[in-house]
Amino acid sequence: MSSERYLNHPTFGMLYQVFLGNDGRDIYATLYAQKMFFLVEIRQREVFFEVIPYLDARNQAELNLQRARRTRSEDLPKWENLFTQTFL
Repeated sequence: MSSERYLNHPTFGMLYQVFLGNDGRDIYATLYAQKMFFLVEIRQREVFFEVIPYLDARNQAELNLQRARRTRSEDLPKWENLFTQTFL
């Protein structure tokens, strides 16, 4: 299973990776409140943060789970656990 990924946001502090997004843009949530979600894109030496609504983040997480199930990813238990902890 892959290790957990964290980033430090300049205003909101520590973020954790909730799931893989599309086009190399992953979804992260604030570590403590778990109510703010960010679409994060890392390019060379720059990190771009875009706030996204809860329902958009949940929808993307569901798509990620479907993809992991379809491909029988070995990381599926990790993504299911993160989805449960974050959205249920």
